[in-house]
Amino acid sequence: MCVGLRGSYCPGINHFAERILFVQNQKRIEKLSTVENSTKTINGAQILVEMLLRFGTRTMFAYPGGASMPLHQALRAERDRIRTILPRHEQGGCFAAQGIARTTGEVGVAMGTSGPGATNLVTAIADAKLDSIPMVCLTAQVPQSVIGTDAFQETPIVEVCRAITKHHYLITSIRDVARVMKEAFHIASTGRPGPVLVDVPKDVQLDVLPLDEVDFDPPMNLPGYRPGVRPVAEEQIRQIIAAVRRSKRPVLYVGGGCIQAEASAELTQFALKTGIPVAMTVMGLGAFPGTHPNSLHMLGMHGTVYANYAVDEADLLIALGVRFDDRVTGKLEEFARHGKIIHVDIDVSEIHKNKEAHIPVHGNVKDCLASLNATLTDDDVPDLTEWHQKIAGWKQQYPLSYRDAGDEIVQQYAIEELWRQTHERDTYIAVGVGQHQMWAAQYYKFDKPRRWASSSGLGTMGFGLPAAMGIQTAHPDSLVIDIDGDGSFQMNIQELGTLFCEKLPVKILLLNNQHLGMVVQWEDRFMSGRRAHTYLGPVDHPEALGEGSGEIPEETFPNFVQIAEGYGIKARKVRSKAEYPAALAEMLAHDGPYLLDVICSYQDHVLPMIPSGKTVREIITE
Repeated sequence: MCVGLRGSYCPGINHFAERILFVQNQKRIEKLSTVENSTKTINGAQILVEMLLRFGTRTMFAYPGGASMPLHQALRAERDRIRTILPRHEQGGCFAAQGIARTTGEVGVAMGTSGPGATNLVTAIADAKLDSIPMVCLTAQVPQSVIGTDAFQETPIVEVCRAITKHHYLITSIRDVARVMKEAFHIASTGRPGPVLVDVPKDVQLDVLPLDEVDFDPPMNLPGYRPGVRPVAEEQIRQIIAAVRRSKRPVLYVGGGCIQAEASAELTQFALKTGIPVAMTVMGLGAFPGTHPNSLHMLGMHGTVYANYAVDEADLLIALGVRFDDRVTGKLEEFARHGKIIHVDIDVSEIHKNKEAHIPVHGNVKDCLASLNATLTDDDVPDLTEWHQKIAGWKQQYPLSYRDAGDEIVQQYAIEELWRQTHERDTYIAVGVGQHQMWAAQYYKFDKPRRWASSSGLGTMGFGLPAAMGIQTAHPDSLVIDIDGDGSFQMNIQELGTLFCEKLPVKILLLNNQHLGMVVQWEDRFMSGRRAHTYLGPVDHPEALGEGSGEIPEETFPNFVQIAEGYGIKARKVRSKAEYPAALAEMLAHDGPYLLDVICSYQDHVLPMIPSGKTVREIITE
């Protein structure tokens, strides 16, 4: 039985689905590469690996163990066709697979062994679920004969992950392996994307079938799963255009669903044709060019003042591939209360879930925008001169800004300088979670989709480094940078070993303030500055209780340069604004992985800020 399946932001057939159709239309290959020439049989592990190959998997991340050894042997036999990367932790491997999925739209694949190997994947699976990332997560399981006996390294991983996956399987027969893998890729990549868990007992991996009894293109059995949607009705297209024509203060509110739908070109065409300004969620950055004058940049808790003011005063809010989450809306009943709301989403469960829509459209974002672009005439375009003038006034009055700290490095400056030195290159940015994440969203302007990877819904520290690692494997000729904080970075610091061993030239801009900066900010704003376990140095240091001088000590903890060099990675430490641009240029020019440890102030706050549950009228700007 297939339960809990949801729709998607993907178009009906994306480039990944087209590859599947291409493979399925080829002549049946006579002899599988996973089978020795002299044999007539194939085991379950070999069938699974063959299905990965048939669905276009070129790179996967897998950490071995006793229960997964047959799968690793099958992968070893196919090392010329599928790159299996050994991460230093299963969570790192799963985030790396996300890096591939987020920047290509393809299904990411990660694997762990039974027990702790499987549970180490859980956080990254939950992360993929909240951000709608297509993933197939494989776990080995103890043999079926001992399931339920508390066998060594046994966990009921399907039960553990039931609420954080789009779907999940426990394979009980070798004859189901090909079908389950076909269904898993189909479910992960169609409708609203998401992670699918496939748990494979060791006896199923080792079981053997005659080769001629294996159907590698079996029929799927998904009676409850209907990810497709009907084309948006012409009447609804006319309703949207009529609302645009009558509007005086419209805003496009764009989320990650627009990027998942590969709809950025259609969005840009519609926005430029109508002149409607575009505000983006943290997941939607890059859907519309961030350097364009009509970009309002990010909205929400740490969005720009002008984006939040525009949404608050809009008489028409066109929401595309968004879920009206709390970090955007603040006090929900006050959000966009002055205007009409059009909500377009492929997942019907999102319509009216948090915010009532006046024109609800259950449909594909890309198809809807294409229909709007084809139908819209010059007579439908409203005169927005006064609206643009008002927004321009807000932009002039409330620009993103930061203090002049003299020769001290503030994180906003560090990120802005990184953008100046890299924005003309084909650059991919991954981030950890914390202040540096929000400042990167504010100060690095993305003009293309899928160049930004951020753990947005779950907000998982430790995401940045392994995500960048995966991105680099998918885009070997591009510049890939992990912008990280010292707290977030240490949660998956072990992946420095993977960078070195796999020769992945990821650049790490480590913004080191010796504190959990975002929590410190909340302590300052809402806890009278009382420090409670947010200083990352020794517990007997005055800063641990907020009683220090406020300056970062000369000897920071830990010594990230020594750690990186211990992993064979070139590194450098800077704390002077005067030396920063040259140090950054040195990092970017290096032909391998590089860590730049940038010592920053911890007193700065991410502003603007709308406190949780508050309204735009309570926005903090200084």
